[in-house]
Parts: sequence; structure tokens; C-alpha cells
Amino acid sequence: MSTPIIDALRLVVADTYALIGQTHLCHWNVRGPSFFSLHTAFEEQYNELFIAVDEIAERIRAKGALAPGGLSTLAAMAGIPEIAEDASAEEMVQHLIDANEKLLTDLRAARDGAGEEDDSETEDLMIARIQVHEKSVWMMRSYLG
Repeated sequence: MSTPIIDALRLVVADTYALIGQTHLCHWNVRGPSFFSLHTAFEEQYNELFIAVDEIAERIRAKGALAPGGLSTLAAMAGIPEIAEDASAEEMVQHLIDANEKLLTDLRAARDGAGEEDDSETEDLMIARIQVHEKSVWMMRSYLG
């Protein structure tokens, strides 16, 4: 089953998984004076994302479609570039800002599509996710100064 809203939700799942992977990589490899604060912040982010992606995938299933899976499939769908393992803390934060902004673009498209289809439940879920990612971007931008 493929509809515009299903396709939009599948892209949000892929984006979210890509962001989980990138955030986890940053959590593992961050170094420098901000290690403790960023290590903790990245862990909070990827844990929150992991719970959220399950809810989005379950929404796809509730709509009668299948959720996407497989790391290579999700990475190809998302199109979010990977960061180098040895990136600086500032590069990591900027990379995660960029990845969150890509996800925000796709969340807004899913929200708008859900609104056009009069799917309030999906629209509400996308609005909630937009709020989380807007806050993440704001906090990371504040870190960069």
C-alpha cells in the first residue's frame, strides 16, 4: 500500500533512524572540553528518537502499510550524509543540526499531507515530533553560539 501520507511517514522513519545512527556515533566519539555535556545530550537524544520512531512505524502499520527497515534501505531512503568518526565536537553538533533540519522538512511535509487527508492522528503525531526537533535544533545552535 502506497499513498502520499504513507510515503511521507516511511521517509520520516528512515530520517529518524539515520539521525539515531548519527547521534549514536557522535555520542561514542565526541571528545574535548565539552565531552561530558555532549556525551550526555547525545545519549538523551538517541534514546528519545528510538522511542519516537517506534510510534511512527506503528502509525504506518495502523494505516495498513508496512514500515521500512534494514539499515541500508533506511540510509538510502533518508539520504542523510554520515559524519566522519573523527569529527570535532563542533562539527558533530552542526552535522546533527543539519540532520534534524532535514527531518523537520520531512515532518512538515507529512504533517501537511495528513492535514490534507483529514488524518488528525497522524497530523498530531507529526506536530509533536516537529516540536521536539525544533527544540533540539535550538539547543544545539545555542551550544555553537
